[in-house]
Amino acid sequence: MDILVCIKKVPDTADAEVILRSDGKGIEEEDLAFGINEWDNYAVEEAIRLKEKEGGKVAVVTIGTGDDEDILRRCLAMGADDAYRIDSSPFYMDDPYSVAKGLSAFAKKHSFDLIMTGVMAGDMSYAMTGPLTAGMLGIPHTTLVTSIDVKDGNISVTRELEGGLEESVRLELPALLTIQTGINEPRYVSIMGIRKVRSKEIPVLRAEELGLSAEEIGEQGAVLELESLERPPEGKEAEMISGSPDEIAEKILEIVKGVV
Repeated sequence: MDILVCIKKVPDTADAEVILRSDGKGIEEEDLAFGINEWDNYAVEEAIRLKEKEGGKVAVVTIGTGDDEDILRRCLAMGADDAYRIDSSPFYMDDPYSVAKGLSAFAKKHSFDLIMTGVMAGDMSYAMTGPLTAGMLGIPHTTLVTSIDVKDGNISVTRELEGGLEESVRLELPALLTIQTGINEPRYVSIMGIRKVRSKEIPVLRAEELGLSAEEIGEQGAVLELESLERPPEGKEAEMISGSPDEIAEKILEIVKGVV
């Protein structure tokens, strides 16, 4: 089974101060750490596990700059066989439709049995790139996948629904899956593992090689345009109430009376 995993490099904003750019269309990235998107990391691990079980190869691809090749090498160190980078220069990366055009054009030039993406990217959380890519390729897809079983040329998956519910889905190959976190435990990547793949060639593809023009994947051809980013309103700090049960009850009554 030949598997393609589409990955993205995103900023780690969990413990960082996020500063909006002056144009309101992005964040200041200078002091932020970057790494592979969390959902994509689970997808890479799941692809490698399927390869180890079923045979075949795993390829990873990203649309990015030369600075993004470190996440590709990380995937190679995990166990992926090949890595590719599509030059992001002409792409309007805020539009998932533009990104899906690039990924689907790349996939059409190869023969993959299964394509995986993360459910969403941790920076914009659109959750659209995977389904759009599948639609452009004309292959079946399903989202929020939490388990995969391959049998007789088909795949059976469990996908997450709202309210703690799950759904079982069977798809014919080729197909595309978006992978949810928690489907596995991604393996540790050692420094030695990274060094072993340091010299492996990562082909860089340009849009024109994929049959794409700057007009259709650039901002002028965007289907979705980012207008602005805004901070959510800050909530009030919690007030801690202390004292005896009677004192606490009395304070709560005072608070309620002030609200009603």
